[in-house]
Amino acid sequence: MRVVHHAESGRHDPATYLRRGAPIPHPEQASRYAILRDAAAAAGHGLVAAADHGPEPLRAVHDSGYLAFLEGAWDRRGEIGLGDADEILTGSFARPQMHRRPAGLLGLVGYHTADLSTPIRAGTWAAVHGSAQAAIGAADAALAEGHAYALSRPPGHHAYADSAGGFCFLNNSAVAAERMRRATGGPVAVLDIDVHHGNGTQGIFYDSGDVLTVSVHADPGDYFPFYAGYADETGAGAGAGHNLNLPLPHGSGDGPWLDAIAAGLARVAAFRPRALVVALGLDAAAEDPLGALAVTRAGFGAAAERIARAGLPTALVQEGGYLCDALPGNLTAFLGAFDAAR
Repeated sequence: MRVVHHAESGRHDPATYLRRGAPIPHPEQASRYAILRDAAAAAGHGLVAAADHGPEPLRAVHDSGYLAFLEGAWDRRGEIGLGDADEILTGSFARPQMHRRPAGLLGLVGYHTADLSTPIRAGTWAAVHGSAQAAIGAADAALAEGHAYALSRPPGHHAYADSAGGFCFLNNSAVAAERMRRATGGPVAVLDIDVHHGNGTQGIFYDSGDVLTVSVHADPGDYFPFYAGYADETGAGAGAGHNLNLPLPHGSGDGPWLDAIAAGLARVAAFRPRALVVALGLDAAAEDPLGALAVTRAGFGAAAERIARAGLPTALVQEGGYLCDALPGNLTAFLGAFDAAR
């Protein structure tokens, strides 16, 4: 399988993260990129450096003011007395009741981020830009060759059009889907199998009649992203009926997870898309430090086979999956099974 990656992906290197009130080492570490890249290479997949497709594919999904904020925030850190700091964070976040975009950097950080998991550091823009370019490259390769994998790190599916959150800055899966929609004339589908609901992707396409979004994830009632991912969220306007959430009880293993994926694929087939994006989270694994499900390596292989048999041009875009011994093997099990089924 073609594996599209970008060498700058390791430049975003957050150190700590506040989880349930306690500081821990940040789970979305730069080493994820190298571990996944090396695992794919060792399994015999062909690594290809992502080309720079410029800003237009990002603007097709993201607000231009948000993109300018991400690109320029680090160079503005002196405005808030952080000239020697390692990262930019804020303690003030915009809420739905607030209505003004501020001019100052500290307010902009709170306006464009949802939580404390997405600090802006010296290499953040280079890393997230490279991650999105990998997704664009995989989308193009999938249309030309049938399928491809984007080693997109940092991940993206929690990013909305104008905000970061949940370790995500640019929504790589949404960027890939929009790239494929424009190239094919649509419609396209996104199937998200990350353990966390793909709330950003849902938000970006919630009113779209050309993009079906399906997410299989752990019940968000007491689990990130908390405020979205429920079964009654089905789309709005032209997108009414084009969003399907399949939340699972915590602790669910291969059987319920694969059944939910089968239900999602049935909805995808009924939608008759011209292309498919798979938001490939590996954090549904039983061993994952942030996971809430109990999927095995065999489960990932079975999921890949079922998705491959849909027969659609498919871009696999890396989302979650955090540092544990099972991570590289789960990736190669999925990629290998997908190749074999095709």
